[in-house]
Amino acid sequence: MEQIVAPQTHVRAVDIEEATALIKEANRILVIGCSGTGKSTLAQAIASLLGLTYVSMDRDIFWLPGWKSRSRPEAISRIEQAVAGPRWIMDGNSPGTLPLRLPRTEIVLWRRPPRHVALWGVFSRWLRYRGSTRPEMAAGCPEQLTWTFLRYIWTFERNEVPQFQEMLALHGRHVPVLTLKSYHDGEELLARLQSKI
Repeated sequence: MEQIVAPQTHVRAVDIEEATALIKEANRILVIGCSGTGKSTLAQAIASLLGLTYVSMDRDIFWLPGWKSRSRPEAISRIEQAVAGPRWIMDGNSPGTLPLRLPRTEIVLWRRPPRHVALWGVFSRWLRYRGSTRPEMAAGCPEQLTWTFLRYIWTFERNEVPQFQEMLALHGRHVPVLTLKSYHDGEELLARLQSKI
């Protein structure tokens, strides 16, 4: 009788020092984490430092003006086109699309601070962009704050993180993962990258 083995949920963790060396040579980087944790800010800063194409899952893949979702087949097609590119950094979640993204990724940066940090990030972003569209969002999608979105953030660790761990175990065992547990960790990473370039 064949034994069914569940995938391990561990990841190939690296520290900031090792990640800095890997990022400096990387052509394809994935930035994941809860909304409000600074994924886009970090991704854009690294894109600028390394001359990588910046791909926002929100702006380039998922959303159309007026907060309308792009069709799933079209979104998948756009992801396939983006990851086929030679040099990019992509920020965004959607664990279900990780089987497409992880095989081409050379390192994952996982923004994972406490949820109060994510909530503050989303609230301060809403204050800054209220009534307008932030740069990493699709045109015609003004910043909004809803109870559904806040609930998503509040339950992110419980509901979303296990999916990320499963996808990393199934499709990204070869990919090193740097977990950034605070804004300070992200700032330290950027400072180290700037000093190496």
